[in-house]
Amino acid sequence: MNNSPKQPARPPVEAARVGDAHPLSLALFALTLASGLIDAVSYLGLGHVFTANMTGNVVVIGFALAGAPGFSITGSLISLGAFLVGAVVAGRLAARFAAGSRQPWVRAALITETTLQAAATAVAFATHGQTELLIGLLALAMGLRNGTVRKLGIPDMTTTVLTLTITGIGADSSLAGGNNARVRRRLLAIALMVTGATLGAVLVLHGHLPWALLASTVVLVAAAVGYREPKTDRSQTAGA
Repeated sequence: MNNSPKQPARPPVEAARVGDAHPLSLALFALTLASGLIDAVSYLGLGHVFTANMTGNVVVIGFALAGAPGFSITGSLISLGAFLVGAVVAGRLAARFAAGSRQPWVRAALITETTLQAAATAVAFATHGQTELLIGLLALAMGLRNGTVRKLGIPDMTTTVLTLTITGIGADSSLAGGNNARVRRRLLAIALMVTGATLGAVLVLHGHLPWALLASTVVLVAAAVGYREPKTDRSQTAGA
């Protein structure tokens, strides 16, 4: 009979205390940059389909049903389905690592997403035409990402959507009687998304879609390799 003590449960993620300089925040900032690249690839290069923003896909399906040209119901449905599968995988990963520390869980999610992105990049370089397969792989990766980020619960670090981030800038501003909470984080997230989208758009519009995916994969590799939980709490304090 094994009388060894059980591993202590992983303490709840102290989401509000994770500051902008925390390694987890830096990894999420990198993922935000990658999201801009992926949005450019999926919307501009894969038939006006979103693989990270499911609100956009629901709207696109409505446009297509109304007969608007240039929108794909099939592509959007593939993206929605793959995204849901990715979210399920994220939930399973979180449950699998629930008894341990945060680092193995987050790293497993990062490595899995990076693998999916690398597979999509390889497909793009090899085929130059497997739109549905690329949509499925990218949406699967983004579903995994969104599911993981949701469970992490770091404020204003969704990595894929900015609606609430922009809302927070206004609603928490001094003009609204607020204290400009996390304004630096919010502005940085917006800047990174715009930067990624601009770079991705330039590459896609000049016929270099596979290279945009490669750039995104490189960013993900850097995030996965660089992520380490600190041994002290110095970087835990939330940024201004």
